[in-house]
Amino acid sequence: MILFLTFVAATLAITVWASRQTKTAADYYAGGRSFSGVQNGLAIGGDYMSAASFLGIAGIIALSGYDGFLYSIGFLVAWLVALLLVAELMRNSGKFTMADVLAFRMSPRPVRTAAGVSTIVVSIFYLLAQMVGAGALVGLLLGITGEAGKAWTIVGVGALMIVYVVFGGMKGTTWVQIVKAVLLMGGAALVTLLVLGKFGFNLSALLGQAAATSGPEGNPESFLIPGLKYGTEAQGLAGKIDLISLGLALVFGTAGLPHILIRFYTVPTARDARKSVLWGIAIIGVFYLLTLVLGFGAAALVGKEDIAAGDAAGNTAAPMLAQRIGEEIFGTVGGTILLALIGAVAFATILAVVAGLTLASSSSFAHDLYAHVFKRGQVTERQEVVVARVSALIIGAIAIGLGILAQGQNVAFLVALAFAVAASGNLPAILYSLFWKRFNTAGAVSAIYGGLVSALLLVIFSPVVSGTKTALLPDADFAWFPLSNPGIISIPLGFLCGWIGTVLSKEYNAAKYAEIEVRSLTGVGAEKASQH
Repeated sequence: MILFLTFVAATLAITVWASRQTKTAADYYAGGRSFSGVQNGLAIGGDYMSAASFLGIAGIIALSGYDGFLYSIGFLVAWLVALLLVAELMRNSGKFTMADVLAFRMSPRPVRTAAGVSTIVVSIFYLLAQMVGAGALVGLLLGITGEAGKAWTIVGVGALMIVYVVFGGMKGTTWVQIVKAVLLMGGAALVTLLVLGKFGFNLSALLGQAAATSGPEGNPESFLIPGLKYGTEAQGLAGKIDLISLGLALVFGTAGLPHILIRFYTVPTARDARKSVLWGIAIIGVFYLLTLVLGFGAAALVGKEDIAAGDAAGNTAAPMLAQRIGEEIFGTVGGTILLALIGAVAFATILAVVAGLTLASSSSFAHDLYAHVFKRGQVTERQEVVVARVSALIIGAIAIGLGILAQGQNVAFLVALAFAVAASGNLPAILYSLFWKRFNTAGAVSAIYGGLVSALLLVIFSPVVSGTKTALLPDADFAWFPLSNPGIISIPLGFLCGWIGTVLSKEYNAAKYAEIEVRSLTGVGAEKASQH
């Protein structure tokens, strides 16, 4: 409790400081574009290494072995798409939100409406995962086992998140994410070194012990090869396709995540945007290698049955591993302290990420929907920021309610759904807008709504929502779509809808495309636009 309260007090102090520095819309949305490439790289790492990364991936590896590590690979490889196709171009082309890029060469109201809706939906999916992780984590640390206790935990996390965003804006959120990234890397590295030391820094010995302890009876080696979670005999071909679908969502989803895209606007130059992504990749790459040891370490030292007993989805595997390895090396007190340390780090992770997500969605509502759609640009900066703060309250409340309903789901899996929705709706519109000369308003709206609606419908009629014991509605069964991850269908549909909408419309603005092409590739005119 002392560690928890210390971190909460420190982050609230940062938020109070940042609130005094936040005077304009640029301060609230983009932190005054005052962060260096290294600082923004740390913040990107802090934003991206979510509860899904730390709690969910470690849990999936501990329960499903090799197949769980595929999440780590997908989350990491995704950054190459973001670096090569999106980061610098977005920084040069936009102002505060993803919709700024799309609306530049198209009819702004329909495009901003579509982008705003998509941003809010993706952010709420992602927020859902963080809330579930918070309930599982704090429940473990405080000994809360009932659903009501975890629900109150989710309410508490949501309230803190709202405070960070409403008062601190981007500046406060960024500094919280920087602090959290340093803490998370340190905590994960400490547990990793202790686990490796336990096995004499022999990774083969660790993997062998993990398979012997947590592998299926009669065939423990299957824990270390593909097929334990995806592609089992019971799943057949659908399981293999589901795995490909998951990979597509993870790799293409990052470049369409709203809370990641707005991070590129917090740096002063395109060079800093590139540098921040490179730093982000380095930090994130090391971290996902650590999740391999954390997941298999939990499988080896805690055991699959004990992990599932603590949380059926495996979300508490990393804290349980910290406690177990601490007890074995330092005794009971050492185990308790290490558990508290890792728990506080994971809690910091959740708070930082939910703040970033809430900021992205509230910014999109205020800047895109309220200022440009409802008020047609006739609004002051002060009014816009007030609306952003009010919408943060509403979005936070929605996330709290859905988080309570989704308890029992694995947080890495829930985030994969957010990635699928982002890859299906946002990414086609962004790439077409930056690289296709013929692209127009009808194409942008069709791409966003086509990908978004198809992904949501396939999720609703999938085993995620009904038909299985771990579904959101376990007593119902309307799951006619066999895959848990819709990306393999919805991502191509998003691109197809964008193409069809474009070719069926005669709208075309060659001059605007030429301008955004020069701006995105060179940065000429971007600084003037961002100060406008």
